[in-house]
Amino acid sequence: MLKYFFALFGLLVVLVISIAGFRGAKSTRSPIEIFPDMDHQPKVKAQVASSFFSDGRAARVPVAGTVPMGYAIPLHKPVDGSLGEATGPYKQIYFSSGPVYFDTGKIGDQWGTGMPFEISPEWLSRGRERFTINCSPCHGATGAGTGIASKYGLVAIANLHQDRIRQMADGEIFNTITKGKNTMMGYGDRIQAQDRWAIITYIRALQKSQGGATINDVPPAERAALEAQK
Repeated sequence: MLKYFFALFGLLVVLVISIAGFRGAKSTRSPIEIFPDMDHQPKVKAQVASSFFSDGRAARVPVAGTVPMGYAIPLHKPVDGSLGEATGPYKQIYFSSGPVYFDTGKIGDQWGTGMPFEISPEWLSRGRERFTINCSPCHGATGAGTGIASKYGLVAIANLHQDRIRQMADGEIFNTITKGKNTMMGYGDRIQAQDRWAIITYIRALQKSQGGATINDVPPAERAALEAQK
């Protein structure tokens, strides 16, 4: 019985050495990957050459007339080198690129609060549209964190009506949308700066609609009409 044990042990040692090799041994052969973890895929990587195309470049020039993801579609074809007039409640295509409050959400080294523009029904409508497209799959239509993604195993989705977020500075929310947090990815390269602020205006409106509003939030003219009905 013992001889079978030693024979099996010897075979196991030979097998391990043949696979792992001796310590310090070098080989030009490709290593054996038990779990490749999708390391090798037929895909294009940024700044990597490719033998598929005749010019050796993997990255290709965008098709003429296409619009980068997240940009508004121009209303007319530019003829003077400008970007053209963008759709929506603003007139330019713009992603964060500066140190000011509009781009960072900060005033000095502190998170700022307040919109960097005058809020209008158009902005609120735009915010609702962008929220529905980009945010509601996780946060849900009301912002309660009950979007469709929560039904398929995604956890730790923030409820936008919790006190922590109600009291959070607008600039910090802007930064969260831009850079992401926890399981939420950053949308800074997908959502224009204007749209991030528009989304925040809609989030604040949602919070007001779910028990955070007071009579002082009603415009004076409408407030007077409501008080006259009492």
